[in-house]
Amino acid sequence: MLTAYDYPTATILSAAGVDMLLVGDSLGMVVLGYKDTKSVSLNDTMRHTAAVVRGSKHSLVVADMPLHTTDTAGTAIRNCQAVMKQTGCGAVKIEGDVHIVQSLVAAGIPVMGHTGLKPQTAEKYGLRGRIEGEAGQIYDEALALEKAGAFAIVLECVPCLLAKKITEALKVPTIGIGAGKYCDGQVMVVSDMIGLFEDFKPKFVRVYAKIAQEIEGAVKHYIKDVHEGIFPSEKESYK
Repeated sequence: MLTAYDYPTATILSAAGVDMLLVGDSLGMVVLGYKDTKSVSLNDTMRHTAAVVRGSKHSLVVADMPLHTTDTAGTAIRNCQAVMKQTGCGAVKIEGDVHIVQSLVAAGIPVMGHTGLKPQTAEKYGLRGRIEGEAGQIYDEALALEKAGAFAIVLECVPCLLAKKITEALKVPTIGIGAGKYCDGQVMVVSDMIGLFEDFKPKFVRVYAKIAQEIEGAVKHYIKDVHEGIFPSEKESYK
C-alpha cells in the first residue's frame, strides 16, 4: 500500500502493481503545504480521491476521512457515503471510535481501521504502546475494530512485537507504518519513499529513489538550455 494524491502518480503506482492506494490526510502536508493533517477538508479529500480513482486501474483506492468528518455516527455515514459516491473509491479509512466503525459497516460502507499513533488527534507524534497500559489499549482497540467490521487495520508507530501480537490475534490483515515486519502489509507515504523531501526522513522510511535531485537536475538543465538558446530547437518548433 502506498499513498497517492493525484492522477499521474496513481496511474504509475497502479500499473506497478500496488494493491491499495491510500489518499491519506498526509495530503495536507506533502501536497497542500499545511503544517499538519488537521487542516485537510472534506472537499480536499474528495477532489484528490477522485483524481486517484481516475488514475487507478487495478488498485483498491481508500479515502482517509479528515478530522471531525466522522465525529458522530450520522455525520460519519453521511460524509463517507458522499465521498464514496462522488469519488468512486472502494473504501474509507477512519481514526475514529469503534462505535463509528460499527455504524459505518452496518450502513454498507467498507472501513479500514487505524490504531497506534493517530495523527489527527495526537498532540505529539512518536511511538505508541511502549508502556504496558498503552500497549494493552492498542491491542484491545485492534480487536474491537475487527469485531466492529473493519476489513483491515493500520498499525502506526507501535513496537514491532506489539504489532506481531496484534497481527497474530486478528483474522483481518494489518497494514503497518512504523510497526515493523510482522504486519500483513506495509504502507508508506509515496513522497517519502521516492525521496521527494530530502530534509524529512522518519526512522521507519526506506528511500527507494532520489526524485528531488532528479527534478532539480532536470530543471537546471532546462534553465541552462533556455538561457543559451538551445531550447527550443528547430525540431521542437512549428513551421
